[in-house]
Formats: sequence, C-alpha cells, structure tokens
Amino acid sequence: MNIQSDLKYTKSHEWVKDLGGSCALIGLDDYAQDQLGELVFINLPESGDSVTAGEAFADVESVKAVTDVFSGVTGKIAEVNEALADNPQKVNEDPYGSWFIKVEDISAFGELMNAGEYKDYCDAQ
Repeated sequence: MNIQSDLKYTKSHEWVKDLGGSCALIGLDDYAQDQLGELVFINLPESGDSVTAGEAFADVESVKAVTDVFSGVTGKIAEVNEALADNPQKVNEDPYGSWFIKVEDISAFGELMNAGEYKDYCDAQ
C-alpha cells in the first residue's frame, strides 16, 4: 500500500492535498482503489457545487461494488477532473495523480489523518 507523506487522509480512504490559499485536491487513495478493484464508472459532481466534510460528493463503480466518495473538506468545487469520466481506470493506475475535485473557499476540514496516523488506521483494519 502506497501512502504519501505530503497528503492528509480520511477514514473512508480519500486523500486531501492542501494547495494553500484555502484550496485542496481530493481523490481516492491507493488502499481504496485496491479494495474496490478495477473501476468502470465514476459519477462526478459539477463545478460550482458545494461539498461538506464527511459527506458524499461522488460515487464510483467497480467490478465489485458501487461506493460513495466523501469529501475531507467543506467548500465549493472549483474544478472537476473530467478525464476520469472517460477513463476511470486512471484511479487504479495512479490514485494520487487522479484527483476527483479541486475545492476552493474551504471553510472547514473534516477529521483528517497524517500519513503515519493513516498507516496505523489501515493496519488496524
């Protein structure tokens, strides 16, 4: 399992990359994509939508299941990675390069873990 030290993580296995200036990228982490298996469809939100920390903003369909994707922050979606809609397998190939949304105007962060805390959390599961 690949855990990147420069990211924060949620208990539902999303990563959050702080871009500074109350802006962040959010995606599914390596653990999640491995557990889900090959992704075949991603239902993405729209730019301009609001997201709330701890609440679902998208869902992914794999060969195994359909799963919600949760936000680690509260804010407004500035950009959606539309390339994932046509090629959901990118998340399996490069989970940390395949962000789902860019969030701006962040007003709150959810319960995020650093890489060490997240590793301990995953090891305990």
